[in-house]
Amino acid sequence: MKPRFHNLTIKDIRKETEDAVSIALEVPEELKNAYLYQAGQHLNFKAIINGEEVRRSYSICTADFENELRVAIKMQPFGKFSTYANTELKTGDSVEVMTPSGVFTYSIDENTAKSFLFFAGGSGVTPIMSHIKTILHKAPNSTVTLVYGNRGFNHIIFREELEHIKNEFMTRFDLIHVFNEEKIGVDLFEGLLNKEKVSEFKQTLFKETHYDEVFVCGPEPMIFAVKDVFEEAGMPSDNIHFELFSSPDDDKKSTATKSVSNTVAELTEMTVIMDDEQVVMAIKKDGPSILDVAIEGGVDAPYSCKGGVCSTCKAKVLEGEAIMDKNYALEEDELEQGYILTCQAHPTTAKIIVSYDD
Repeated sequence: MKPRFHNLTIKDIRKETEDAVSIALEVPEELKNAYLYQAGQHLNFKAIINGEEVRRSYSICTADFENELRVAIKMQPFGKFSTYANTELKTGDSVEVMTPSGVFTYSIDENTAKSFLFFAGGSGVTPIMSHIKTILHKAPNSTVTLVYGNRGFNHIIFREELEHIKNEFMTRFDLIHVFNEEKIGVDLFEGLLNKEKVSEFKQTLFKETHYDEVFVCGPEPMIFAVKDVFEEAGMPSDNIHFELFSSPDDDKKSTATKSVSNTVAELTEMTVIMDDEQVVMAIKKDGPSILDVAIEGGVDAPYSCKGGVCSTCKAKVLEGEAIMDKNYALEEDELEQGYILTCQAHPTTAKIIVSYDD
């Protein structure tokens, strides 16, 4: 199903911490099927803030059995939508919300018998909450461990809910808090979740434990710390699942992309397919992204983060080739099938056909 925006009503806003809220959305009966989701997926929000259209992605923090569509939004410094959500949105307001998307997912059923290890940093816990609740309720033979990094006790999002889950699943759920600004008297549980700290956990607390799957969501350094430690310990990369919760700071184009104009003609004829309609336009190979040019050409192409993270702008190259500056969302099999993140993509051939319908 192609992603679509719909106006949804806010049915509840809950203050989770001083700088974070969770927002529950009312989904009309006729849209129920459109907003079915898997644990780990996210919603894209769109709003006009101070005359500017702003789009942001926020992960769903509920599990499907809860019959509630809820996201958590932490206020970020200078964050336009996060500030708007934390200070202005209220129950009864209407917001534009895209149907669920995202690939930070994992198939779970009652026969799943695995040991899952999760690492979360700050608001990166939101998709992980959905995973944890899904596993604990649907897979009675599976266990879950969560290592959750925060500045301090009062910054723990879903603190009370996590404690409730811990009490409900005492033999199957282990909860470990790590604080980088608050002293609790145990060195292992103090500091940043960097490679040194993750290695310390691996060599001490987890030394005798085998984990089948590792999930991590949060800042980029934490993600690659976890990935490196467990890959170096012999875990296959396919068993390490991660999702960035913010775009990397470096927006410079890759050397490969910069060199494109030296090897092929400067302009490409680009055909963009959206809703069975074709729009033809010219695009510079070393200029703005395929997404930006498509939007400028009148195509209502889907997007959100524009950082190569959320996969909302995914499209398929039907003819020609393109190169991406960054890719934090597409899997190898998707790349092999010709999918690209159009917010990061630039054509490398004289002609390219890109479809948002496939």
